[in-house]
This record gives sequence, C-alpha cells and structure tokens, in this order.
Amino acid sequence: MSHFDIRSTVRPDPDKPMVDIADYVADYKIDSKEAYDTARYMLLDSLACAALAMDHKECLKHLGPLVPGAEMKGGARVPYTGYELDPVQAAYNIGVQIRWLDFNDTWLAAEWGHPSDNLGAILGVADYLGRKAEAEGGKAMTVRDVLGHAIKAHEIQGGYAIKNSFNRVGLDHVILVRLASTAVTTQMFGGNKEAIVTAVSHSWIDNGVLRTYRHAPNTGPRKSWAAGDACRRAVTHALNAVKGVVGYPSALSVKTWGFYDIAFKGKQFEFERPFGSYVMENVLFKISFPAEFHAQTAVECAMKLHEQVKDKLDQIERIELETQEAGVRIIDKTGPLANYADRDHCLQYMVAVPLIFGRLTADDYVDAIAADPRIDALRDKMTVKENEQFTKDYFDPDKRYIGNSVQVFFKDGSSTDKVSIDYPIGHRKRRAEGIPVLMAKFEAAVRAKLPAAQADRLLALANNPAELEALPVTEFMSLFAQPAR
Repeated sequence: MSHFDIRSTVRPDPDKPMVDIADYVADYKIDSKEAYDTARYMLLDSLACAALAMDHKECLKHLGPLVPGAEMKGGARVPYTGYELDPVQAAYNIGVQIRWLDFNDTWLAAEWGHPSDNLGAILGVADYLGRKAEAEGGKAMTVRDVLGHAIKAHEIQGGYAIKNSFNRVGLDHVILVRLASTAVTTQMFGGNKEAIVTAVSHSWIDNGVLRTYRHAPNTGPRKSWAAGDACRRAVTHALNAVKGVVGYPSALSVKTWGFYDIAFKGKQFEFERPFGSYVMENVLFKISFPAEFHAQTAVECAMKLHEQVKDKLDQIERIELETQEAGVRIIDKTGPLANYADRDHCLQYMVAVPLIFGRLTADDYVDAIAADPRIDALRDKMTVKENEQFTKDYFDPDKRYIGNSVQVFFKDGSSTDKVSIDYPIGHRKRRAEGIPVLMAKFEAAVRAKLPAAQADRLLALANNPAELEALPVTEFMSLFAQPAR
C-alpha cells in the first residue's frame, strides 16, 4: 500500500524530518567551544533585551499568569518580576520579554527569525524542573546544560530556515520557534525519541500563524509577543507528549491533510547541511540598534553620514539606499506609519532617524519622535533598490552578509560618499569588536533593573565563564528575580 494512500488505515513510519530532529536532540554531542562561548553571550544578551523591555508598558501587560491569581509558588521565575508561574505561562512571559524590542539575536536565510526566542521555553522549563528537583532532594541542571539545549534549538530553527521559506507561503517564522522549542523541551521533560517525534508531529499539525501582523496595512505589536506564544504552545506539546498522547507520523507528508500539501504547496523541506552547531556559531547579534536586522548595516551607514548631513537636512535632494532582496521585500515602506511596530520595520524610517539625530534607540519609534516632520520629509526623498551583490552575499553560507549602502545627494549637485557596509558589528566576523559592546549592553541593562548586589554578582559571573556554566540554573534565575509584589 502506498505511503501516501489516504484510504489506508495502516500508520506509516514517521516522516524523516521529524525523526532527524529526534535523533539530533537525543543523540548529538556538542563539542564546539565556539558554540558554547557564543551561546553564553547569547544568553546574557537575551536577558539584557528582557530587561530593556521592562521599560515598555505594553510589554508589561503580557506578563504574569494567564488569569489573575493563577501563580504557582515554586514555579519558574520571570526575570525582573516577582512572578512564579507554571512552565507553559513562564515560557510565554520570558519569550515576550526577550522578543519585545526586536533587539535579540537574528538568523537570516530563505527564512529569517530570532533563535534566542527559544529561551522563553528553555529557561521557563529549566527553572521549573530545577526547582521541582531541588524540592524533592535532587539537583537542577546547570547553566551549561541550558546552553546545550539552546545550541540545539538554534540549530533546528536556523537549519530549517536556510532553504525553506515559510514567509513566501504567508506563514510567520515563529513556526520554527515552536518546532525547535517543542523538540528540546520534550527532551528536557524526560521524553525519549518517540516522544520527541510525537510532540513535533503536533507542532506541525498546528500549521502556522499568518504574517499579517508584520506587514502593511496591518503591521502591529503582535510581532513582539508572537514568539512567546510559540514558546507557550511548544511547552504544551512537550508536556502532552511525555504524558503519552498519540502522535501523527505522516503529519508532514500525508496527501491532502499533511503540512506539505496544506501549507507548503506540496513541496518537501530541503536542507543544506546536517544538524550540528553551525547556527549558534554564525548567529547575528543585534548589539547597537533595536532595528529589523536587514536594516542594521543601513543604520550603521547612516550613523557614519550623520555629521555630514545634520546641518544640511533642508538642502537634501534625494537619498539612495541599496539593500538585499529580502530587505526590499519586507522593510521598504512608503506612506504613513501607524505605530511602533510599523516604524521598526521600515528601512527608510530607520535610516532617517540616525541621519537626523545620530542615534537609533527603542524610544525613537514612539509617536512623539515619529511626529518630527523631518523624518517623513527625508523618507519622501529616499529611493530603495536591490543590490544583487548584497543578495548574493546574503545567501553565501561562507559569508552570510547583510549589506546596505546609503548615499545622500544635495540640491547644489554635491553628494556624500556612498557608504557601504557588508556585515554589522553583530556578525561572526566582527565578534572581537562586538563582544565588548554586547557586555556593555548587558551591564547597563541589569544595573538599571536589579539591586546592586544582584547586578554585581551577575557581572562577576558573566566575566567568569567556568563559574557561570557550572551554576545551577535555579541559582542563575534567582539572580534576576525581583521581590514579590
């Protein structure tokens, strides 16, 4: 009987992509020092992003239990709060915090996304399990264990993104956050390979959320909590799988009813390389600017031009921007920008602000700044086009560049030089330059949100990798907790 015969009641063997994930999560041994070092910085950077998000009241609305009073004493801690929650809702909270400002790490390929989004699920589950184990006389996993889970989550999300474009079929990239978090948290809960396959099958059956909230004319702040929602769903699938729920072995491939036919135009997934630690080693950090990553080098170019143009804004005739194909497709916007989420995904806005002010911070997307008439005046003078070399280098696995260029032309016929930057400070090739900036971002963030003693301890740990990695995750998470309300 055919594997794809929908009349057959014979359950087929599980789809190979689901088995490959289970084999990788259960069996693969990570031996890359670079991956662990990068993961450690990723963890610190993500928790810095969470701290910065706490200044935004719209983020705070999402934190806490799903319904008032439904907290869980001894549950997972939510950083910079007094909340203790069940691991499902903790995953949502932490995921929201990390992702809120669009300032956490990034992966760009056929699909893009933010692999550190998975920390919402990983940290929520790790702290919950650790506190439970300690209460029962056992031990919590260490921070190094958490880093190992994060490396695998990064690899799954990023590995799928290299060749498979979910955005081209209208699905949001958080589908891969749910996939990766489902797989690793199932193992964290003690699930075997069969349980991982089961959980992953449920993740695919969920299909995916639409990208509606990322694009005009519907751009909105759901993009800031979508990854947290994916983490929450992932932990639910993991818990169900370890309870023994039934899995769906051909969730991807079954004709008519499977993911390939329903959502992927009948295509099967493609992969560039087997799972290892490539994604963590090559992940991009958003260190300097809270901006959609395809624009990071454009912002850096604009910063370089600020001194030349700041006193000549009224003399500008036009501004020429060149970017990659993906940048043209998702952040080239004209016309009114409705809200914060519209602005931090508009290439022209993200270039105009540093040209005018010599900065780009999270506060520069708020209504008060956006009301400055000079911003829209500059936007109206910008042209955006694809630079084919930027696109080629973007997809080159040995480069993974994100190039942009900016050139300003004045009414008297003069112009600035054309400033081009191939890859931002958060790129692997600029790690030596970027890490001190990342550590400064972490220090400023935790000192602004935590008591001095906790911040001092965290900074001492951040500068002592061996001690940090050996620390029980429960002790680590306690250092981010605020007194109960």
